[in-house]
Amino acid sequence: MELQLKNASKIIQKLTNYGSLFIGEYSAEIFGDYCSGTNHTLPTNGAAKYTGGLSVKDFVKVLTYQKISKKSSKEMIQIASRLASIEGLEAHKKSAEKRNQ
Repeated sequence: MELQLKNASKIIQKLTNYGSLFIGEYSAEIFGDYCSGTNHTLPTNGAAKYTGGLSVKDFVKVLTYQKISKKSSKEMIQIASRLASIEGLEAHKKSAEKRNQ
């Protein structure tokens, strides 16, 4: 979908179902097809390493969620904190550790 509006930022958050959004006069769909990123129909730019072409699966919307108990979250604090620390994401580490209080 190409979005050519003066104030596109006002409508973007309302859009929820699209394969690829091209915003503004310089974001032509042709760039998505050939050089700015993964094609929205066929795998290009090396994407064939992890995906196939357009299929029925591309029209199925998968929604995921998590519901974690207090007990389970306590068991995950140390793991999440350690991984965040390894990645250098101190705010993520603090977020995990805050759940221990």
